Amino acid sequence: MTQTVPPRHSGDAESERIELTIGGMTCAACAQRIEKKLNKLDGVTASVNYAIEKAWVTSEKLDDRDHLVDQLISTVQKAGYTADVPPESYDEESGTVGARDLRGLRNRLIISGVLTTPVVLWAMVPATQFDYWTWFSLILSVPVVIWAGWPFHRAAAVSARHGTATMDTLISVGTLAALGWSLYALFFGHAGDPSMRHSFTLFDEPYWMAGHSMGSANVYFEVATAVTTFLLLGRYFEKRSKASAGEALRSLVNMGAKDVAVLKDEGEVRIPVNELAVGDEFVIRPGEKIATDAVVVSGESAVDMSMLTGESVPMEVAQGGSVVGATINTSGRLVVRATRVGADTQLAQMAKLVEAAQSGKAEVQRLADRVSGVFVPIVLLLTLITLGGWLTFGAPAEDAFTAAVAVLIIACPCALGLATPTALLVGTGRGAQQGILISGPEVLEASTAIDAVVLDKTGTVTTGAMQLTSMLSARHWGGEYEDAELLRLAASLESASEHPVARAITNAARESFGSRSGSLPQPENFRNHAGTGVSGEVGGHSVLVGRRRLMGAAGVELPSEVDQLVTEAETHGSTAVFVAIDGVFSGVLTVSDTVKDTSAEAVEQLRKLGMEPLLLTGDNAGAAHRVADQVGIEHVVAEALPEDKVATIKDIQAQGRTVAMIGDGVNDAAALAQAELGIAMGTGTDVAIAAADITVIRGDLRSAADAVRLSRRTLRTIRENLFWAFVYNTAAIPLAAAGLLNPMLAGAAMVLSSLSVVGNSLRLRRFR
Repeated sequence: MTQTVPPRHSGDAESERIELTIGGMTCAACAQRIEKKLNKLDGVTASVNYAIEKAWVTSEKLDDRDHLVDQLISTVQKAGYTADVPPESYDEESGTVGARDLRGLRNRLIISGVLTTPVVLWAMVPATQFDYWTWFSLILSVPVVIWAGWPFHRAAAVSARHGTATMDTLISVGTLAALGWSLYALFFGHAGDPSMRHSFTLFDEPYWMAGHSMGSANVYFEVATAVTTFLLLGRYFEKRSKASAGEALRSLVNMGAKDVAVLKDEGEVRIPVNELAVGDEFVIRPGEKIATDAVVVSGESAVDMSMLTGESVPMEVAQGGSVVGATINTSGRLVVRATRVGADTQLAQMAKLVEAAQSGKAEVQRLADRVSGVFVPIVLLLTLITLGGWLTFGAPAEDAFTAAVAVLIIACPCALGLATPTALLVGTGRGAQQGILISGPEVLEASTAIDAVVLDKTGTVTTGAMQLTSMLSARHWGGEYEDAELLRLAASLESASEHPVARAITNAARESFGSRSGSLPQPENFRNHAGTGVSGEVGGHSVLVGRRRLMGAAGVELPSEVDQLVTEAETHGSTAVFVAIDGVFSGVLTVSDTVKDTSAEAVEQLRKLGMEPLLLTGDNAGAAHRVADQVGIEHVVAEALPEDKVATIKDIQAQGRTVAMIGDGVNDAAALAQAELGIAMGTGTDVAIAAADITVIRGDLRSAADAVRLSRRTLRTIRENLFWAFVYNTAAIPLAAAGLLNPMLAGAAMVLSSLSVVGNSLRLRRFR
């Protein structure tokens, strides 16, 4: 699976992104080792995610992509793992965890549990012990430690071949050491005596407290088997939990329609959705899913967008309106024309954004990676120090061995490796279900420091559905063009623009001309003047539509009579747009916008999050202040060009503040990139969305506040996970080294720590 990743915040060259599914990873250290191996390849930058078992590799665009993929897979295999290119789409057995691997792990767990139960029972309940019970324990323990625990031993052997150590090394060495000591005690000590009995407590007093030891009569079959079973249980539930954590992304990908009724010459023909092409017209009946992004050709209906946006109220659509793939037609029959298919649809882009976010690493995760990289060698050193220390101070070998094994087992940094990726996986997946797309983990860290928010006006605070409210041609001052011709030429030019003002003028022309709307000529040499207007040629005429500044730059003189008209329009919150034809002023159009019903509430929510709002717009001061007063914003910057918006954000940053920018237009893209946190409204332009850190699919400004809350809560969950993972290891290792922790209890505690981290992350699924 290859996708082009647009560079963000820079002009980096286009790069190729390759995704690989990685098999055989058992801990965060495995992911780190693979990442290091891949990053050593020339021109390659790799990121490996242990939680979702995938690697993402970017490199300069190469002619021979297949060779690069083969090289990447070979590198991973040489490191002792498996790698493959994932399928183009998810199926029932794909995604985070392979069903086959999970079944194999479950079988090992079941057999291990059955064999371990009597071994632990005999060791922990002296009344159940009988003649030769230690020998029966040996018979049951060997399959558990060797066969059921083989995944740990294999991973440890792979690590040893590459001169490294992982937490599997700790597990393998610990369980084999417990088995080895028991064999020694059985064959060369007194543990093999038929009548041998011993008591058991979870908190045996060590030699330095009790002053005695059972010496070579003690066996640790229960430790070796129970630890193996506990760890298999933990790994099984860990994989199940990770699969559950990734369910949001898989459900997002799988929610699309499977087939579609396309209109052909012979009538309706039902075809698989992957055969649909741009331009095909198809029918959507009430209750059916919309197969792909499309524009309505005929019919009226209400479309349920909740699966993409979380918005429960259906959206009304009619001829000329847009619909999004995977949403549901709730009432009327629609005929639509496909505008985007396959990987270009909004649903597919959402999935890519979510998966790209899950592939990245926040600074806290990079810290955890650095710690885990040195943690295992340190633990092995501490184990040797524990063993040597006890022996040096005259303790029996059994007590020294018990303490050393407990250190090995309790120190496994499973929770540390799961702390960040599971929270990120759940948080970004839940965000996607709620219509909030987070571009990467660094966004989470940026969200905590935001104390100022800059809002664009049109399409962000207001509906963006502007309407033409008045029109006055220069004919009133002796000019050449009537109102109808003025509107036709202006609308023809504006039809090539995405700006809300342009849509208002174009829609007014189409309503005015009715069935003759198709007669609007196509503009030539169209040019967008960011923040001021547009220019081009229509029907052999040079046409200019825009603000007073654009007219002045083009040398167009405006009659003094229009000043009063413009002043009156701006007083009422409207925007004046001037039209010049063939270099001569030809008329003025006024358009107005309405504030969204939820904008005032959204501004208050942003303020409660500690973010001081500022309204930043290219519109006139009168319209800007009118909107600001309606939503409760005190600070306003009006008539700002794109470069002015960037300069305004830089000025705020120069004051030592951290800025979030919320916008939706082409002229907001630079400002979105300049801000520490860029939030794009999903109803806006593709350029704005590409420049943003977070995209909210709904046009509701409250979603921006939700996005900040989700980002902060996800980061808080990551920090909680890391805190408890660090505390667990640092607090438990000294207890184990002091001989106060039975190795079997240490194994159970280590499993519980990993499950607690995953469970804490899964709480994010309840975010509203």
